[in-house]
Amino acid sequence: TEGVIIDWHKKVGEKVKSGDLLAEIETDKAVMEFESFQEGTLLYIGADKGQSVKVDDVIAVLGKEGEDYHSALQQNNGADKTTPLADLPPKKKSADGEINGQKKLLLTVASPTPQPSNEEKGENNPASSAIEAGRMKASPLARKIASDSGVELSDIKGSGDDGRIIKRDIEKVLTEGTSFNKNSIEMVEGEEGFEEIPLSLMRKTIARRLVESKFSAPHFYLTMHMNMDMMVEARNSINNSHPENKISFNDIIIKAVALALKRNRNVNASWHGESIRYNHHIHIGMAVAVEDGLLVPVIKFADQKSLSQISEEAKSLAAKAKEKKLQPEEMQGNTFTISNLGMMDIDEFTAIINPPDACIMAIGKVRKIPVVINDQVKVGNVLTVTLSCDHRLVDGATGARFLQTFKSYMENPLSMLY
Repeated sequence: TEGVIIDWHKKVGEKVKSGDLLAEIETDKAVMEFESFQEGTLLYIGADKGQSVKVDDVIAVLGKEGEDYHSALQQNNGADKTTPLADLPPKKKSADGEINGQKKLLLTVASPTPQPSNEEKGENNPASSAIEAGRMKASPLARKIASDSGVELSDIKGSGDDGRIIKRDIEKVLTEGTSFNKNSIEMVEGEEGFEEIPLSLMRKTIARRLVESKFSAPHFYLTMHMNMDMMVEARNSINNSHPENKISFNDIIIKAVALALKRNRNVNASWHGESIRYNHHIHIGMAVAVEDGLLVPVIKFADQKSLSQISEEAKSLAAKAKEKKLQPEEMQGNTFTISNLGMMDIDEFTAIINPPDACIMAIGKVRKIPVVINDQVKVGNVLTVTLSCDHRLVDGATGARFLQTFKSYMENPLSMLY
């Protein structure tokens, strides 16, 4: 596991208090705030902005001003991999010639555990969290408001430090209805042009995993159309009765998939090189589009949860995913994955399997189209789903039986109650 230093908020020689934000580190799934839990002076910085660091790499040393840190670095495994980026203040020695002794703190990169940013610090503190995606910087609060309002950060010129986008920039766009693209270039007729942006860790990880999946797992696809008339009616009835806690089609799909997996255990499987793991638990991953990539939070033991519990958890996980605040354990353990593009007006599509899962289900939108019911043509609500299967684990008939079970739940929602 590795990360990239997004920014340093302290310099060598500066005083540091417990809880001070030292740096921001971007992993493939989140942006972590690297805080100090000890007071002292920042003696050493071992990784520059934009540099990759691995778990357990020493990236900073805290201690008493002027004391020697080199011996501590040498004792640390892998200390020779890091290089100081700034000269230290002159060493202070005591009367007997020894450097003033105080316990030094080697700050190393831990496994990703993203922490929520302080929104007030994000707006008012020059050393606050600044998220960088490619060349874009924005405070956490600005990102949240933009996401909730559907505003593209790339269309906004930031007024904060170093062009950082802050709250008032988003509010200006919302109130004035205008935006500015700080990276926009006027198109000149007859001239070619382009812009290259370095890949983020998230995009690199997505590319690596999906290439591995597509070219190592032999995919085959099963598509099925489902009559959603009864489901539409049932959902409307539930939401009219509980307007404060409305459920989505995606919530219902997660529940139906979980119940279908319970009756089709061979699909609830994982590929592990020399073995196939048939999972007794059912953990549903749901693909969530985020800036510059895709995250897959996991609803665990979905078959054991009520529809309202699934709905509440799905909303919470999706919101955290968009803000890059998911904890690592919230993105692990999936045994089956759902990718839903219905809300983006997509009729149907095929998805690439999320390893090590055996299958992934691609969900389109519910469409009103002519259907034949009892030899009569009527307008009906139709959902199209496509199941991508890894042929190393799942055969055609196995996948088809799973889809038939899923279809029975979707077309007869009351059957999910017993």
